[in-house]
Amino acid sequence: MIILTIILMYISIKLGNHLIKKFVDRQIKSNAMLSLDSQRAKTLGEVLKSVLKYLVYFLGIGSILSNLFNGMSFTFASIGGVAVGFGAQSLVKDLINGFFILFEDQFGVGDYITIGEFSGIVESIGIRTIVIKDFSGDVHSIPNGSIIQVTNHSRDNIRFIVDVDIAYEENIDNAINVIKKTCEKFEEQNEDIREPIQVLGVNALNASSVTIRVIGKAKPLKQWETERELRKLIKIKLDEDGIEIPYPKTQLINLNLEKERI
Repeated sequence: MIILTIILMYISIKLGNHLIKKFVDRQIKSNAMLSLDSQRAKTLGEVLKSVLKYLVYFLGIGSILSNLFNGMSFTFASIGGVAVGFGAQSLVKDLINGFFILFEDQFGVGDYITIGEFSGIVESIGIRTIVIKDFSGDVHSIPNGSIIQVTNHSRDNIRFIVDVDIAYEENIDNAINVIKKTCEKFEEQNEDIREPIQVLGVNALNASSVTIRVIGKAKPLKQWETERELRKLIKIKLDEDGIEIPYPKTQLINLNLEKERI
């Protein structure tokens, strides 16, 4: 009987996950007015899988306990198994916080968030835990009950900044015009730009260079890629126009030759 229960638990989870996946895929492809968008459909799918898994585990473990201890009722065995295995107080706290996260739509699967000292992409949302993966590949599983404050970096367009250093000998107005034309061309070719790029002008006077600041807004998680591409394009255009980007230079003086000349 115990082996049969375990087999039924396994089949129930597999079949349930398959049906949930079909539901999520149907929502993503659907254009109906009441259908969910891609992110919310994936988030709901992860939550449903989590609910299914715990429900099957609880019922299955309760059934096994009731068979092992005939004098114990099914309900009492289930409650006792949950209380002993997970800790009732901690479990209830995780469940309540998890439902608030879901209903308030604080974040979804695929969002880039920060929880405490951990930052990363949300891999899954369950009724007990949140799983996020950081950019080094580490996976962090965080209990819902321990989440006090969340920063969501993916709900609005993200500002990017590109600082360009040019030599003091260069014409500032000419350099700014070249950078502006480069940014306009970059906007036309890049779909991730969400607002017109602005060349603010001189941002700093350094020891050996003048810093010109460029700002704009891009789609969430695209700001770093956008900065790299724009820097590369600006460097190419400055080189084509003969505008020098300063770099450390070393000058060697032969004292013996200087003496001979004297």
